[in-house]
Amino acid sequence: MSEQPTALLAGPNAIRREEFLKTHTRTDWRFISCDMKAEPERFREVAGEADVLIGGGVPDLPATNRLKLYQIPFTGFDWIKEDELPAGVLFCNTYEHETTIAEHVMLGMLEFQIGLLRDTDPHMRKHSYDGRSISSGPMHREMRGATVGIVGYGHIGREIAIRSKAFGMKVMAVSRSVRDEGKLVDWYGTVEQMDTLLAESDFVIVCAPLDDVTRGMIGAAQFARMKSDAVICNVGRGGTVDEAALYAALQSKRIRGGIIDVWYTYPEGADTNPWPSQFPFQKLDNLIMSPHNSAWTQEMTTRRWTFVADQLDRFARGETLENICFEGTGDPSSIVPVKRGPAEG
Repeated sequence: MSEQPTALLAGPNAIRREEFLKTHTRTDWRFISCDMKAEPERFREVAGEADVLIGGGVPDLPATNRLKLYQIPFTGFDWIKEDELPAGVLFCNTYEHETTIAEHVMLGMLEFQIGLLRDTDPHMRKHSYDGRSISSGPMHREMRGATVGIVGYGHIGREIAIRSKAFGMKVMAVSRSVRDEGKLVDWYGTVEQMDTLLAESDFVIVCAPLDDVTRGMIGAAQFARMKSDAVICNVGRGGTVDEAALYAALQSKRIRGGIIDVWYTYPEGADTNPWPSQFPFQKLDNLIMSPHNSAWTQEMTTRRWTFVADQLDRFARGETLENICFEGTGDPSSIVPVKRGPAEG
């Protein structure tokens, strides 16, 4: 580009990264920082100057003929549709979280198989040996030989598969289309073949994004097909697993347990600390809970914002952008109401 492009950092998380982007971009950029919630009037004024918008969901995107790219520094975009962006504006997301989430999943599976932190360590601290040793007492399970079934095989699923193979596990996967993963995946089917995966998996790992097709894709019928000692893990989106069916399967011990990182209720407005569901999951003893933070490491955030900086360089040089999710189809001459999305990143 011959003219210096402008990037608008919208929201507190993006604003914090202004200096990082200045030092990590190799092309010449003008940056504007504006907390759209704290300064709505100013946001409407400066939005018309931006070639690129960086941040979470905005309440209203003012009319603009200049904007060409809306870059979110995180992954999920179920909160926005094509007609909510002006025609021609590219919407791109950011990954870099897959290895961190895969480590979280492995920790959860290890804990269900071995029980070191939930059973063995607490028991020894309280009772010493108490009849337990290498040749007596309860035996724990192994990862080796167990089957992990990945529902929604993408960036996260592949990293889980890599680590599962290192533990000697069998890997099954389903997604909308099947690609050649060689020896990394032992059995690969389409979503229509998910019953086979559910029936054979010791661990069912849900990594699917949330959309009209995946919403509630794991319900009572799917839990009925799982092994009685299966464990379900959801690191995709809460809505992909039916809330009531999940609680019923865990509370009744229809399955062995759960590892849940994504939920149904989040802090919003005046309610800054709600329970994550209308059901009392927190009272269950066969569940490992985490507050949607399985990816949250300093290294991950650095990787994400490095990607954003590289994306700005690609934009400035007129190169092909990465992680294009869709192109806007809305009216560029009118204010576009965008549902408030996450501000993470």
